[in-house]
Amino acid sequence: QVQLVESGGDLVQAGGSLRLSCAASGSMSSIDVMGWYRQAPGKQREEVALVSSAGSTKYADFVKGRFTISRDNAKRTVYLQMNSLTPEDTAVYYCYAVNAGYDVWGLGTLVTVSS
Repeated sequence: QVQLVESGGDLVQAGGSLRLSCAASGSMSSIDVMGWYRQAPGKQREEVALVSSAGSTKYADFVKGRFTISRDNAKRTVYLQMNSLTPEDTAVYYCYAVNAGYDVWGLGTLVTVSS
């Protein structure tokens, strides 16, 4: 069973930056896609950014140019560098991975952006 553990969530002022990390552990065959989703209060969970094992990336329109996803396959870790944060980025950020065709989710890390 694969576990995903996020870290890096914090309270930051608008315009600031944060870097989220997510480490995968446990029994895994091959992790293909890894990435980040987020869920703001009262809203549905939404995709933020994804990265394949080959390094191809996909971003939601609302983070393009501000967020950068990266991945260290040797460490089984995915990162999300978030710059120019706005209060609208306030949400619980969830790590996501596809392992052997199955979706795996982390428990989430809270990012709060104050105005």
